[in-house]
Amino acid sequence: MTRVVSTCYVVLALAVFKPFGLGVWEWQAYAHLLALGALGVIVCMVTDAVMRYIVRMPRSYEQGVAYIIRRNLWFQLINTPLIALMICLYRHFVLSDRVEGNRFSLGNFIETLIIIAFCSFAIGLYWRFKFRSRYLAAELEETRLLNEQLQKMQKEAEEQAKEVETSKADDSVEEVKAARVVASPSSDIVLKGTTNESVALQVPDILYLEAVGNYVKVYHLRDGQVRTDMLRATSKQMENDLEAYPMIVRCHRAFLVNLQQVEQIVSRSGSTQLVIKHCRETLPVSRSNMAQVKEAIKKY
Repeated sequence: MTRVVSTCYVVLALAVFKPFGLGVWEWQAYAHLLALGALGVIVCMVTDAVMRYIVRMPRSYEQGVAYIIRRNLWFQLINTPLIALMICLYRHFVLSDRVEGNRFSLGNFIETLIIIAFCSFAIGLYWRFKFRSRYLAAELEETRLLNEQLQKMQKEAEEQAKEVETSKADDSVEEVKAARVVASPSSDIVLKGTTNESVALQVPDILYLEAVGNYVKVYHLRDGQVRTDMLRATSKQMENDLEAYPMIVRCHRAFLVNLQQVEQIVSRSGSTQLVIKHCRETLPVSRSNMAQVKEAIKKY
């Protein structure tokens, strides 16, 4: 539908300014405009196929505003020369009877390309602002829902932690162990590097981990203060060591985050960031890891 509307805008512009000698065709010019419109829709369909199967950029509204804008730019770069070429061929084979200047030539192609490029640019601006506002509104609503789910998850984790603390007084050791597996609320863990260094801490105290070259910075709470320990290790190694704790997920190739320590999820200019408690640092969420973060919030 978007392509049809865009083509109609181009046809309307051609009807107003009547380039290519359309003025000499009188009422027949409108029949030629309809033919050019149909030709434009066909070329748009061909360009969509090229984008999907050759450029490998299918139309996907789930990948965010930046992806849609980038895809539309590539679409215009491919579609505009194709439409200009088709119009030049139409001018040569159909419109050259009464206008000799419509014969196919490099000059005519450049002239047609400039006209179509201007129309394409104007239409692109219109759709960019129209869709950007729509997608930003959708992203803001999705962020609001994610924050609600995040708060619910953290509240449930706190309740589970209290239940485990209460269950410590019970005689059933097996029940305590089972509760710890589910909630992992007060699990002690020792993170080790490839050398002799290590850091012992409780999982809920982990804020996030940052990969810096051949090292990993572990940001965590100790005595109510934010501490940093450096381990010679890879981010992947730390991810494997913490895979038993579903609240710790990868949000970026350089960051692992503890969702229990995320104060808020914010959306800024099409990008998503996590605001960390206690230190107010913000961590980026890459598009490739966004689905993983969402799934962890919903499941945990």
